Order: sequence, then structure tokens, then C-alpha cells
Amino acid sequence: MFLFKPKKPEEPKKEETSKESIDLGIIMKMNQEFAVSLDLNDTLNTALKVIINRINAQAANIFLINEKEKKFECIASLNQDYLDEYKLDLKDGVMGKAIEKKKCIRVGDVRKDLREIAEFYFDLDNKTNFTTFSVLCSPLIAGNESIGVIHCLNKKTDDKLFQEEDRQLLETLSAPAAFAIRNAKMAKDMIEKNKIQKEVEIVGDIQKSLLSQNKKDPFPIAGINIPAKVVSGDFYNFSDLGDGKYGFGVADVSGKGIKSSLLMSKASSLYRCLSKTNFSAADLLVQLNNEICETISRGMFVTMLVGVYDSNKKEMLLSSAGHEPPIIFSKDGSFTNYTESGPPLGIMPKTKYIEHTISFVDSSMYIFTDGITEIKNPDGKMLESEGFQNYIKKYQDTPNNERLKTIIDDILKSGHIQKDDLTIVVVDGK
Repeated sequence: MFLFKPKKPEEPKKEETSKESIDLGIIMKMNQEFAVSLDLNDTLNTALKVIINRINAQAANIFLINEKEKKFECIASLNQDYLDEYKLDLKDGVMGKAIEKKKCIRVGDVRKDLREIAEFYFDLDNKTNFTTFSVLCSPLIAGNESIGVIHCLNKKTDDKLFQEEDRQLLETLSAPAAFAIRNAKMAKDMIEKNKIQKEVEIVGDIQKSLLSQNKKDPFPIAGINIPAKVVSGDFYNFSDLGDGKYGFGVADVSGKGIKSSLLMSKASSLYRCLSKTNFSAADLLVQLNNEICETISRGMFVTMLVGVYDSNKKEMLLSSAGHEPPIIFSKDGSFTNYTESGPPLGIMPKTKYIEHTISFVDSSMYIFTDGITEIKNPDGKMLESEGFQNYIKKYQDTPNNERLKTIIDDILKSGHIQKDDLTIVVVDGK
């Protein structure tokens, strides 16, 4: 009787076991190092150093996808002249193929590979004083999102050619690198966003400081500005000119956002400066228009109304540059509008503006921006001038330094949704 001993399971080769252990160790090391820093540059440099050493490559680059331009953009390089501002279409070269197929691509010898791939590397070599023989290119995939590629050049062997096992290894190492780079990029974007937000808040604070502060009754003028966002494209100013005269100006810049707010800051600064030496309403608009026309961006403009209230003569001097017609509420309960106007500021240089003098006694003039009359209720219906007049009647007996806030609070409480800056200035004539 023959007894057969069962064969012992074959032990893995020491070389294979050793490689797997090394690779797992590297991945763990990468994850540990990546977890320490969310700095994008540190993460990129760490990824390149770890990968280039393990792959035994001569050089390596990381290209991230520029979503805005739809191009690959080199943002990190090791052992090769930095490819500053080098960009490539997303469909071009081996990088495009790696993204398309979502797997690591090996070009064993660029001189024997497809012509378009070889040409890409010769172009790259010319820009970096480098000679490419072989390439590994692996997509950086975080979740289901391709964020870029890692790009290894020339194996440090006599023939300088990468093998299939190198391709598999880079594909494995690219996964933790992709997640780390994505997280670091998100952290950088968050920091930049917070920085920009802080700067916007500073601009908003500066803008608020340019607005005149309301005074206690019986000062005849009061104003309010409620920005739709942090910064505003609206502006107002008023001042005591002496001898019973009071000057004021209200303006609205076309468009929204930072660009509009910066133009408003310029316009308000010019107004404050020029109005100190010249308060002919028409001449003031002429000077403002000429200054703004010199630097304004195409398609932008400023509407503005300036005036002087003479409490002794019971007169109002007005000049308008395309601004919303102000509403005049008389003691008899009637409403009228001042409709005379020239073109907005910033459209045509050397424009002449006209000023008019109107009788102003026992009345209130409301100067406002279109955010007031164009504000909509949940049904999409705008407040319009008639609706605004109802709120004026309702709160006319309230002191002017409280009246405007009360009006806006009531408009918003009634369900109207603010999407634009809300600005009102009132001049009370006794």
C-alpha cells in the first residue's frame, strides 16, 4: 500500500511577498503623510517624491484639469524643467487617452509608438531640454471624478523603458495620491474663498462708511441702504451746506457684484470730493460724467440724481442723470413725480445736464433706486411706484430717521423678496 503525502501549499516567492509588502508600506506612508498636510504644494511634492522613487523614474509631473479652460495644466514637476504655463487639450496625447480610458497608459518607447503620441513628447522635450524614451501616465481619479494625471518619464535602467509591472504599480499608487490632491485642492479653494469673502466684507464696510449718517429730527434729510449682498451698487450722501441749504445725491450702478460695487466706490468718492467745491447740480453731473467716462468698462453706467434743498426759499434745485423719477408727496395727500432727466453717467463724455428749480413746501421727496419699485412678491408681481406710495402714506408721520427703515421692514415682512439693493433718501420740506 502506498501512502501519498499531501502536497504542501506553495509558499509565495520571497521576491513577490517583499514587493507587495513594500507597496502596501508605501501606500500607508503616503496616506499618513497626506493626512498631516492639506497644503496643495506640499501634497504635490510629497506625491511626486514617493512615486518617482518607487517607480524608479527619471522625472515626473502632475497635470491637473483646468475646468474653466478645459485643458491639462502642469502644476508640479520633479527632475525636469518646470513646465510653467504649459497647457494641453484634454483629448491630446497619452494624457488624454489615460483620462478617456480611466487607466494607466504605458508608452514603452515613444519612438515606436503612435505618431501623435511621439510628437507630443518631442514637443515636451523641446520645451524642457529633456529626452523622453518611455512614459507612464496614470489618471488621478477621486471618487468618479478625474482631476488630472501623474506622468512619469524614463525608467532608471539601461534601456530607460518602463515595463508592465511599472504600469500596474503606478496605477495603484495614483489612487491615494488623487484623493490627497483633491482634498488639498478643496482646502486651498476654501481658503481662497474665505480670503475673498473677507476682502469683500472689508469693501462692504468701507462702502457703509461712505454713506451719510442719519441725524435726529428736525434734520430734513434721511437715507437708508440695504445691500442685496455684502457689497452694494447703490450710494447716497447728504450734507448741511449752511445758510439753510442742504445738498444730496443718490446713485445706482448698472449690474451687480464686485465690479459694480467698485465703480460705485469710485463714483461716491468723486461725488464727495467735487460736491465740496461745486454745488451747481448740473455742473456737478457734468464733472462726474467726464471723470467716469474715462475709466468705465464697456456696458456699464451710473444713474444719479443730485439736488439742493433751500429751506429759506422753500425751493428744490434738481438735476438727474437717468435716475428713477423721485416721488413727491404733498400735504394734501397727492403724489407727483420729477421726470426731467439727462442720460446716465459714463455713456457719453461732455454731456450737458439741465437743472430745474421747483417749489417745495409742506412736502416730502423720496429719491430711490429701482430695487424698491422692482421688488417682487411671491407671485412675481413687482411693487412698482403705486405700491411704494401706499407705504409712504402709511408711515409719513413717522420721524424721517425711523421712517425709511420702517417702510423697508414692512415691505419685506409683507412677503416681497429682495434680490437687489434697496436705497431710499427722503427730503422733508416744512
